[in-house]
Amino acid sequence: MSTFSLPNSSPPCAVHLTHDLSEQQLLSFTAFKTWIGTLQHSLSNQANKSHTFHTKPYKLREIKIQSVDFFGGGKKVGFVKLVAEVSNDDGEKLPGSVLLRGGSVGMLLVLQPDDVDASSEDDKHVLLTVQPRIPAGTLALPELPAGMLDDSGSFSGGAAKEIEEETGLKVEQDDLVDLTSLAFSPDPHDSTGESLQKAMYPSAGGCDEFVPLFLYQKRIPRDQLKEWQGKLTGLRDQGEKITLKVVPLKDLWKEGGRDSKALSAWALYEGLRRGGRI
Repeated sequence: MSTFSLPNSSPPCAVHLTHDLSEQQLLSFTAFKTWIGTLQHSLSNQANKSHTFHTKPYKLREIKIQSVDFFGGGKKVGFVKLVAEVSNDDGEKLPGSVLLRGGSVGMLLVLQPDDVDASSEDDKHVLLTVQPRIPAGTLALPELPAGMLDDSGSFSGGAAKEIEEETGLKVEQDDLVDLTSLAFSPDPHDSTGESLQKAMYPSAGGCDEFVPLFLYQKRIPRDQLKEWQGKLTGLRDQGEKITLKVVPLKDLWKEGGRDSKALSAWALYEGLRRGGRI
């Protein structure tokens, strides 16, 4: 184990590493950089006299790395579990157990027959993935497709690959509507000086993960939709890990009700639609 002082931290903050993680690896880990930058910005806002904690400000005093998961054969930092000591001068502490994993994206893929008026909400359907989620203790969780936007601006990852293979749909960035960015413009947190991501946080009590939610709408022939409805039922062949399921948009709240991405996307879609934003 080794210890170093966190750069640009006042008061000084000692960072205690595990034996398998170096200072350079931690400081270059995107999730750590985003998290520590956001936290330090929030703590600095306490200098404002109108801030709730101005008279007894909290300070980041220590970070203890507890464990690290590496990806790519041990070459890339994947997850970091840490405990941050954030306290004021009276010794009052804020909960600081954190799992760092960084951001991902969620995709609300809405399909509509092309013989329906484009301005209508009639007959809209959504693509869900069904796949194992061991942290939730399940081998078949229906959820909004999740992944990332790669360097070319395309939706990528296991769910994106399955969607392209089964439907031929390749989701490009130019076809996307950023629901979270629209919802947070203007950002209701701007008045507090916070610098949170324009995204939803599914488990902010213990994890840094943030998920921007995008909308992709596609009008297709009715026969094509019927074919996918019959084919994409979520049922999996032997050994198949990810499958797709087509469900009515109006039923997304219950079909994807265990998935925070699905519920958040549905709420943002409805709110922005009713507000004339999409």
